[in-house]
Amino acid sequence: MNAESAAPRYAIEPQPIPALPIAGSELLFPVHRVYCVGRNYAAHAVEMGGDPNRETPFFFQKNPDNLNLTGVFPYPLASKDVHFEVEMVVAIGTGGTEIPVAAALDHVFGYAVGIDMTRRDLQARAKELQRPWEVAKAFEASAPCSALKPAGEIGHPSTGAIWLDVNGARKQTGDLNQMIWKAPEMISYLSGLFTLQPGDLIFSGTPSGVGAIMRGDVMHAHVDGVGEIEVRVE
Repeated sequence: MNAESAAPRYAIEPQPIPALPIAGSELLFPVHRVYCVGRNYAAHAVEMGGDPNRETPFFFQKNPDNLNLTGVFPYPLASKDVHFEVEMVVAIGTGGTEIPVAAALDHVFGYAVGIDMTRRDLQARAKELQRPWEVAKAFEASAPCSALKPAGEIGHPSTGAIWLDVNGARKQTGDLNQMIWKAPEMISYLSGLFTLQPGDLIFSGTPSGVGAIMRGDVMHAHVDGVGEIEVRVE
């Protein structure tokens, strides 16, 4: 059997593999899953009605094809209250289960700047009905993201400013050291729930100050040592 006859055949054309660019490289980072940790900055937990002193980490997912590298965020269907949430993104290079905290950073490939766009009105409705959040979180283009910076070049950021401006006005500001669950703890805890795979991304939570955007707004997001992105709302 030759290689051509052994190639998979599909009933419909498969979608391209979602991937992030790697800064300074022609290689791409293929994305397997996108995990997001909720309420991981104390002030934001309070802002969203949570109690940071009692909550263990909790996670939800976006779809890999929700990643948005275009610099444009199309205002989504079915919502009139769409919010920004700037986050540092952790990219997993080697997977595993029940990863010890002390070894967790050995599994990190690199870091990026992301914005977890959220249909807040749909999220509020889901909370009232005690339903999952996917309709509010996992919609098209809902995860604007920068290129990855390899950990081998920048290390593992644990302190430094994280902020987001809208039309030049500062809306969110915080420091990575304010995360309730640090990157090694997130990785360890998550690997006790799922088998982490190479290509997984973890959106690590957002500081307080989340708010709504409108068509025509320009978002500018930054994480010290990692990078920044600018995204226009259309």
